[in-house]
This record gives sequence, structure tokens and C-alpha cells, in this order.
Amino acid sequence: MELRDKTIVLTGASGGIGSAIAEGLAGAGARLILVGRNRAGLEHQAETLSRRHGLPAGGQHLPVDADIGTPEGRQAVAETCRREGIDILVNNAGSQLFGLFAEQDEAAIAALLAVNLVAPLLLTRQLLPLLEARGEAAIVNIGSTFGSIGHPGFAAYCASKAGLAGFSEALRRELADGPVRVHHLAPRATRTALNSDRVTALNDALGNGVDEPSVVAAALLDLLAAPRGLSRHLGWPERLFVRLNSLFPAIVDRALGRQLALIRHHASRQ
Repeated sequence: MELRDKTIVLTGASGGIGSAIAEGLAGAGARLILVGRNRAGLEHQAETLSRRHGLPAGGQHLPVDADIGTPEGRQAVAETCRREGIDILVNNAGSQLFGLFAEQDEAAIAALLAVNLVAPLLLTRQLLPLLEARGEAAIVNIGSTFGSIGHPGFAAYCASKAGLAGFSEALRRELADGPVRVHHLAPRATRTALNSDRVTALNDALGNGVDEPSVVAAALLDLLAAPRGLSRHLGWPERLFVRLNSLFPAIVDRALGRQLALIRHHASRQ
């Protein structure tokens, strides 16, 4: 898909991955509707992107201060799209929860599922008629490798991202004969403020590769150029483990089992 002059809704726009995606899309000539909860931050981001990359006469990047976890927030995004148009929806907003499942707070688990899974489903549903009215449109759901590999210490997070992966696959097939392509992008560990000190320490202890947000942004641009909806995982050996986990899960069970004591050490509240 040619991105120049396309109008793109980006949720979680001011976060680490969101900022990198916004930079990449603006650089490709897209017009952005930047969605988040920090009004001042979004306004600064919109002004910076417009100044740095420029737009056709009369165009500008638009900040929308909205909590997409609420009906009012989703309605605010939908009203903006009805007024400004929409060609692409990027569901990027999300949060992370690390710790032993038995020690996690019920409200925190519910909040995680609401942000990572329920909100993108309901926002997509609300914007889908507008996307289907275009001659060419796309949806990109930003998932995680942990949506395909259940990892100790991230049980609720894995559940939320597995749900998003399943939603993406089902919706891609449901819309296959229409103008809307559905993509799913699953980064591995990425260097953002979402990572707590404990998560960073665990990644260091396990020797996990950690990507910069710009790697995710570049992969998203590649996906949008594809002629059909795709699902793509980032990183090596993560892609190998995803494949092994789907075919021979016992191998991954054993590999993670050997690391379980170390994972518990970092995940425990004690």
C-alpha cells in the first residue's frame, strides 16, 4: 500500500514503539491521527512530526486525547475518523504485567486484558465500517512473541497477546474478500519504558535479544507494503522458538524448565 497522503490512526502513539511508528509513517508521507491519554505530549508530537516531515497543503497530524479502554474514548476516535477519514488503523496501545500469576492482583489482570485485548477489538469493530468504505485499507495489530510462546512470569500478558493474535487471524480470513487487509506484527523484547527494572534484569540474565523501537517501526512499514494480510514475528532465535512451540512444544517446555528457577527469582515479589 502506498502510504503517502493516507490517514492513519495510531493508538499508543506517544510510547516508545508508538513514537517510532509515528516517525516512520510520517516519513512515508502519511497523515496521522495520534491517539493517547497525554494531551500535551500528543500535541508536541504532532507539531514535531509536522515540522520535521511536512505535509500537503492544508494537512496536519492530529492529536486525539482519548482512553480507548472506555466507550467515550473510542467514540472520540470514531468521530474524528468520520470527520477526517481513515485508511489504516494501527492498534499499538498496550501494557505489560510481569510476576508470578498467583501473586498478581485481580484488578491488574483485568486492566491488562482490557487494554491489550478488549480495547483494540472494540475500537476495530467501531472503525471497521469506515475502513470497509475505502477502496484500500488496512488494520495492523501489534502483538508479541509471547502471544505464541507461553512464558513463565507473563501468564496474563501472554493470554492477552494470544487473544490478539487469534483475533487478527480470524478477522483477516473474515475480511479476505474485501478491501481491508489485516496484519499482525509480533515483536520480541523491545527497549521501551513498559519494561520494569525486573523485566530488564530478567532479559539480561537470560541473554535475551532486545530490539530498538525503530526495528518494530521498520517491520510495520514492510507489512503495509505487502499485497495481502500477513502475520510476522520479529527476531532470531525467537522465530525459531515460535515454530518449535507450534510443532514440538515439549522442546520449549524443557528449555524454559531449565530457566524456571531464574525466572521465578526475578518474577517473585519476595
